[in-house]
Amino acid sequence: MAYMQIQKSYQTDGEKGTLYVVPTPIGNLEDITIRALKVLEDANAVLAEDTRNTGKLLHHFELKKKMISYHEHNKMARQDQILELLNNGQNLALVSDAGMPGISDPGYEVVQAAIQAELPVVVLPGANAALSALVGSGLPTDHFYFYGFLPRKKKDRDQALQLLQSIDTTFILYESPHRIEDTIKILEESLGDRQVAIARELTKRYEEYIRGTIPEIADWIPGHTIKGECCIVVEGIKDNPDKNWWIELTLKDHVKKVMELEEYSSKEAIKSVAKERNVPKREVYSAYHME
Repeated sequence: MAYMQIQKSYQTDGEKGTLYVVPTPIGNLEDITIRALKVLEDANAVLAEDTRNTGKLLHHFELKKKMISYHEHNKMARQDQILELLNNGQNLALVSDAGMPGISDPGYEVVQAAIQAELPVVVLPGANAALSALVGSGLPTDHFYFYGFLPRKKKDRDQALQLLQSIDTTFILYESPHRIEDTIKILEESLGDRQVAIARELTKRYEEYIRGTIPEIADWIPGHTIKGECCIVVEGIKDNPDKNWWIELTLKDHVKKVMELEEYSSKEAIKSVAKERNVPKREVYSAYHME
């Protein structure tokens, strides 16, 4: 957006439609709000991440609505069509499969496009897994950081973990059940002994919170089956003035200092520095041996 805008959400001339962002239940259908049902009922069409899932939701509440598929793989192709409908006075309701659209789900791009086109965007409050997990974790909630799903590629994941290592507030990740064990192991290697809570099957019959330290849960998981999408809520870094004592040192000087303090060989020091900084060992090796 290249210039300032002021949107008065409920003071429109009615010539243009409104894009409503409508959160849907994350498991328990009773969590739908009266207002969400009213918006869905009144909308000219529903933008659905998966028309089959949304169709079941609408059928449950006896709503018969036109649906337009809007998902990760067609969101950019759909954008012009959506803006045209809004410009022609159509009110559209954007939903995802569960929770708040735009939070680890499609939505951000069409909201941005509507704002740039000076079309009103109204967001309804409602179900969200991250906030429920955060409050239920028992970890501090005064400040928090939402990350979502960690990248699958190792290089990208390592960069993300380097960021998360230094965050001093509670942070929240999403993870699938078949990757949760590996992710907890990765967090143990990267973050060490911190408090963590895994929240799964939120709002459903088998809702469960698993709370403890990262090493405790890393030991516990292999003998247990985790089902359902998971939220991982992790304690932020504790105040430790000595933790990043090396921050002002070059890689080479860091290796030399570790050799001096720990009486390590260069090979041992390079391995230690790579782990402490969460960077590839070859990068430290190259820096140390560079003239």
